[in-house]
Amino acid sequence: MISRIRQWLDSDVGHSFKTSPTAIVAAIIALICLVAALFAPWVAPHNPFDLATLELSNARLPPAWSPDGNASFLLGTDDQGRDILSALMYGARISLAVGIASVVLSVVIGVALGLLAGFLGGWVDTLLMRVCDVMLSFPAILVALLIAGVGRALFPNAHDTLAFGVLIISITLTGWVQYARTVRGSTLVERNKEYVQAARVTGVAPLRIMRKHVLPNVLGPVLVLATIQVATAIITEATLSFLGVGAPPTSPSLGTLIRIGNDYLFSGEWWITIFPGVMLVLIALSVNLLGDWLRDALNPRLR
Repeated sequence: MISRIRQWLDSDVGHSFKTSPTAIVAAIIALICLVAALFAPWVAPHNPFDLATLELSNARLPPAWSPDGNASFLLGTDDQGRDILSALMYGARISLAVGIASVVLSVVIGVALGLLAGFLGGWVDTLLMRVCDVMLSFPAILVALLIAGVGRALFPNAHDTLAFGVLIISITLTGWVQYARTVRGSTLVERNKEYVQAARVTGVAPLRIMRKHVLPNVLGPVLVLATIQVATAIITEATLSFLGVGAPPTSPSLGTLIRIGNDYLFSGEWWITIFPGVMLVLIALSVNLLGDWLRDALNPRLR
């Protein structure tokens, strides 16, 4: 493992990373947020969703450095007495899980359809691109709101797992289009190159050509786009949760925490909404900066 990391650091992309302070800082912030989210049950000082441990007498306590603060709650508590720091770790866990899962599904669907459209051409290309045009004509958040709202209406008493599934699907349905159009454009270029023509002449099946020859050469732009879209998916999830159609109240994400704290923002309890908002901004900004760096690092014209 260590040898592979050293080998990567010695590569062109690794050298670009080492010489980019912005990328290093963004990677550190993203790594801290990811570790805190993944290991929340072990590193969080409290379990904010264990009702047996909550006390209403601890509700709306200010941060520990305030005169009325409590050292047991570093960033204060919310209206139910939940530790804000612990809630951030658990909330980021949900936001990252939904964002990454929706991006993975979007990549799978978009890459597959983009390969088919670009490689086969004809009516397949026309049909898929018209579907993309229709999807792009609607605001992404509006489509996500519609799907999430319909899913909640059809399954009002559904388990939290199904609620998260509806949330992931609603974001996926608005995210696959960009991957399909990107891969389709790259495939149109690759399918006319000599190595693809040689594979066709030798009798290689079209599906194998797409999987073994074309796909590896169009994944560069997809990787960059996926990195940036993780931040977009997390913000979309937070927006849906803020509007009340995202993560369920029993398992609040960062968007839900911001919505809860918004009711107390102008009554003096600013920490309930400010800290979840800062956490969301840090995650989105660090991922976006990493995506910008990766785009430049993979661009041969900028080396």
